[in-house]
Amino acid sequence: MQRISSYEGVAVAVPVTVEYCKSTEHGTNWFIGRVLEELLRESGLKKENIGGLALSSYSNAPDSAAVMAEHFGLELDWVCDLPMGGASAVIALKRAARAIQCGDAEVVACIGADRLAGKDFKKLIDNFSSFSRDYVNPYGAAGPNAVFAMITQYYMGETGATREDFGSICVAQRESALRNPISLLRKSLSIQEYLAAPPIADPLHLFDCVMPCCGGEGYLVMSEELAKSTGQEYAIIKGAMETHNAFSQDAIQKRGGWEKASGAMYNQAGLGPDDMDFLQAYDDYPVIVMMQLEGLGFCNPGEASRFVRTTSLAVNGGGLPLNTGGGQLSIGQAGAAGGFLGVNEAIRQVTKRPLGLQVMGATTGIVGGYGYVNYDRGICSSAAILQSGAL
Repeated sequence: MQRISSYEGVAVAVPVTVEYCKSTEHGTNWFIGRVLEELLRESGLKKENIGGLALSSYSNAPDSAAVMAEHFGLELDWVCDLPMGGASAVIALKRAARAIQCGDAEVVACIGADRLAGKDFKKLIDNFSSFSRDYVNPYGAAGPNAVFAMITQYYMGETGATREDFGSICVAQRESALRNPISLLRKSLSIQEYLAAPPIADPLHLFDCVMPCCGGEGYLVMSEELAKSTGQEYAIIKGAMETHNAFSQDAIQKRGGWEKASGAMYNQAGLGPDDMDFLQAYDDYPVIVMMQLEGLGFCNPGEASRFVRTTSLAVNGGGLPLNTGGGQLSIGQAGAAGGFLGVNEAIRQVTKRPLGLQVMGATTGIVGGYGYVNYDRGICSSAAILQSGAL
């Protein structure tokens, strides 16, 4: 099995969220700047302490992390642009940690932000990639809902999953979202309401589809020594993984790269799925949560539907707490910030500072990332195991 060097000595701290909104007069760079401002304010660090910037955004092009350095008056030794969609936040975590270990930067700010309101979202879909623009859209593709309808339908046919199974994920997450002040969807959701919701693209209905919005997320990566000396509450990285274009031979995606690389990640951490106090799964659509349950080892391949039927997903329901802040399906998807939502919730849970409900006794959890969907699959998969730095 692949052996991976540890992330010893690295701390992840200061999870920051710039409150989400459905529309705004502000541009993407405003959200990036607000996240940076809050990272500095909450950490007590100065701008000159930031030596690296990892940035993920769909809507800040043609700007880059280097351009943001000039825009915000940062003098940086390390930058990283992360065009991997919802997998970017965990990949930022991995790469920033290595930069800290190598001495390339003392503190790295990892930020995801987007403005995806109205025409901004359509512009993104029309130019998502050259593949989708030149070879898919001309045939009348209807954006991500149609793509994920195909993936969902195929998964249902292969595994026997039902709409009720997907609904159990949405309902459990909505219950958690009711206690989270940043959630855009704050009305309770029953399984009956889920099943009766208007169809969007068969077999997807309204509550299966993530809502695009505007917002920003960020966190800081630094040495444990610096985190302790500056009084930060922090998490440590026990293991992490990323894969790109895994299982490309599958006709339509029914598994992600987690199935390929999670074993090495657990081996790196010296832990297993049973040691996880929660799962922050990337959840733009419920089927992707199902894939992570299987790929991250919480159940066998093809058995996620049985898992959600027999396991409580509530925050303190005695099973597996899932997306404890409500997830994107209830909070909203601020573009590339969506993957950062799960990382930040994981940091908050293990440092006992959640925005909503706290998983009792939580010290260790896992967060998944998934992104860059062209036609019939997401190309990028990632995951990380985070643990309280107080242990």
